[in-house]
Amino acid sequence: MPEITLTAGPVAYQDTGGDGPVVVLLHGLVHDHTVWRKVIPDLRADHRVIAPTLPYGAHRRPMHRPPTPDLVNDLIAEFLDRLDLREVTLVESDCGRAQTVAARHPERLARLVLISCEAFDNYPPGAPGKMIGVACAVPGGVSLMVRVLGWKPLRRLPVGIGALTKYPVPDEIVDGWLRPLRTDKAVRQDFRHYGTHVRRTELLEAAEALKTFDRPALVVWATEDLMMPREHGRRLAELLPKGRLMEIDDSRTLIAEDQPERLAAVLREFIATT
Repeated sequence: MPEITLTAGPVAYQDTGGDGPVVVLLHGLVHDHTVWRKVIPDLRADHRVIAPTLPYGAHRRPMHRPPTPDLVNDLIAEFLDRLDLREVTLVESDCGRAQTVAARHPERLARLVLISCEAFDNYPPGAPGKMIGVACAVPGGVSLMVRVLGWKPLRRLPVGIGALTKYPVPDEIVDGWLRPLRTDKAVRQDFRHYGTHVRRTELLEAAEALKTFDRPALVVWATEDLMMPREHGRRLAELLPKGRLMEIDDSRTLIAEDQPERLAAVLREFIATT
């Protein structure tokens, strides 16, 4: 994969190329670009799809500056700027950074898509979010968390991958997500720094600012989400001036894992009609 060195450090990314509308796909904690592996093949036929791996614990190379949520917001904006990406459809699942990026840096965005994500006061979200917070706060906690998640019989527990997906994620994909945390002390330090520098008012501030985001926006929510309250999807769609809500059944937070074909169709229709 290509890699770009930004102010905070190196960021690897998948880029399908092409001249179609630009779609940038952002993932959540302890995931990488592969969380979109079932969606990209559908979109790439007539879109340029770019999926960076953000410094959320599954990144292969440590950062030059210890990451925080606010630093990642700046990193995403710099990524769009350095690649000179314009009229971007910015899509994010699980994490909430796209809300702040859209509020602070709308100039490169044509559209915003928020998929079952952190919002309002649900930050960190659900039992897994609280577990990560505790693991980052306790010396040795991240290593212990990775060992627990690395034990395959435990992956479907409601504090692990089981809270995020209704259907199992292939072990080789989960192993890839966990490998950097398991093998690289510097990546563990990045992850711990991120987890101990959450600014709990960030997404409340972002929600207030999104009231002036005047581009088309789509909120996609999983009806069986265990981490992100269903009411938050409705609230996000209502506060966005050009927002609309689409709910997807038979899925939890990671709709790209549980219902990728449905999600790709929803994204395609939204881009085509706006």
